[in-house]
Amino acid sequence: MKSFIETVISKKNKSNFKFDPKVSFSDIIFIFIRNSVKLIRSKTVLGLKNNKLSFIDRGCRFLHRKNISLAKNVRIGQYCTLSGLGDEGIIMENNVSIGSFCSIITSTTLNNIGSSIFIGENVGIGEYSYIGGAGRVSIGKNTITGQYLSIHPENHTYTDKDKPIRLQKTTREGISIGSNCWIGSKVTILDGVTIGDNCIIAAGSVVTKSFQNNSLFAGVPAKLIKNI
Repeated sequence: MKSFIETVISKKNKSNFKFDPKVSFSDIIFIFIRNSVKLIRSKTVLGLKNNKLSFIDRGCRFLHRKNISLAKNVRIGQYCTLSGLGDEGIIMENNVSIGSFCSIITSTTLNNIGSSIFIGENVGIGEYSYIGGAGRVSIGKNTITGQYLSIHPENHTYTDKDKPIRLQKTTREGISIGSNCWIGSKVTILDGVTIGDNCIIAAGSVVTKSFQNNSLFAGVPAKLIKNI
């Protein structure tokens, strides 16, 4: 039976998939039952726009659902919050995986709503991550991230000394992350940054400027270490 399941998965993913020898058949049955519950939840409870065979774990909140679009095989972990209030909302392509306890929030205010959050196919986002969409965020296909990723496509101005910063204007340029990038845990990416394809960002980095394709960078603020 394990070999049959391996064959089905291999055909579906166009790869040579094999279970680790330590994975028992009972483990596989448990995972199958759990995924079935997630599938039923996404179909019968959430009622998301364009939801095609997605798997939603327990405790998730979906706000402004009409602006949230999920493609095939999107997997969202436990206790995530997604809010689609924005010009285009949230769009996730095929095979996106969102770790537990993530927040993906297009807008945090009603007087100047955000733009959009686009997550390309085969992207994996680590647990406890935050992605804001005020100035638009785009993540290219096959990019993977560690836990506690923090993306902020908006800045506060602070030039008016007679007003609290929270009441002053904001600026929004947006953030673009390329395809096939590896972003380490606890990375922060700030507004106006464009990251090219095939880049690696070391864990703990704060990215304040753009980097070209095939770059490895690290630090606070992040600096180019080498081309790869």
